[in-house]
Amino acid sequence: MDAKGWVLLAVEKLGWAGEREIVRWLDEAGEELSRLELQKALATLLAEGRLEQKGELYRRATPKGAKSAFDSLFED
Repeated sequence: MDAKGWVLLAVEKLGWAGEREIVRWLDEAGEELSRLELQKALATLLAEGRLEQKGELYRRATPKGAKSAFDSLFED
């Protein structure tokens, strides 16, 4: 698994998490990433829309496709 995959898995398991919590989870899982690798992975995942950011915390982005499909079914 690449750095993005590990970071996405960590954020998925942790919910809202900052860089420190993500690094701690990755260390416990046996995967070591440098701060630079972590920041690059977070920036890439944010740009792809796979993560949301609120302040210094990150979480997995909520899927928007199902909501838009549901809304289009019942729009007037």
